[in-house]
Amino acid sequence: MSNLKDKKCLPCEGGVIPFDISEIHKYQKKVDGWDIVKNDKDIYFLEKNFKFENFQKSQNFINEVGKISEIEGHHPDINFGWGYAKINITTHAIEGLSENDFILAAKIDQIINDENV
Repeated sequence: MSNLKDKKCLPCEGGVIPFDISEIHKYQKKVDGWDIVKNDKDIYFLEKNFKFENFQKSQNFINEVGKISEIEGHHPDINFGWGYAKINITTHAIEGLSENDFILAAKIDQIINDENV
């Protein structure tokens, strides 16, 4: 598996089987600190909480996440406020996780690693 942050998300319109739990755990090792959560409909998500010094840094981070999401054509669910951001990623079209979700997670982590916020 190549470095996920260097890959491009591929369009997904359904018809693809979501990762099973063993594949999810294999890919989870390639991203930093993302939790695997399952909602009440048994759909798996990647979830991560980020902490910041103030509201402006949270907003700057979210703006960068938005830019990457648009470029990749893959959009997470985002909650943010003063000093925090929470991001959930899944592939809605397949109701589960795919490689795209892990690619986006790796690219979001790169924002923090590059200290652009």
